[in-house]
Amino acid sequence: MVKRTGPQTLVLRNLIRELNTLGKKNKSNLWLRIARDLERPTRIRRSVNLYKIDKYTNEGETALVPGKVLSVGDLTKKLTIAAYQFSGKAEEKINKVGKAIKLQELMKENPKGKKVRIIG
Repeated sequence: MVKRTGPQTLVLRNLIRELNTLGKKNKSNLWLRIARDLERPTRIRRSVNLYKIDKYTNEGETALVPGKVLSVGDLTKKLTIAAYQFSGKAEEKINKVGKAIKLQELMKENPKGKKVRIIG
């Protein structure tokens, strides 16, 4: 039987630790769920294309992707999209219309995790 080791990158381990402490401190299930999703193996972590984010969000919302945002499709709404990773083209497309931020920035801006939609 193979022993489960968890994420190998130090940055990701620290992010998961920060998410867990923020979730417990603010009693926010959002951050605890995102930490649990990021602990999953890379091969089954979420990847979401821009057209899906555009389809399932409303104007002015904050979308959170616990994985990677890919560049297939276009963004027609002004959104704030937070994710663990962005592809290069996806980040360019998002910044033309809305705002692309890293997960750590969203944690600082919105520590309670209110009015955030998880996509993926």
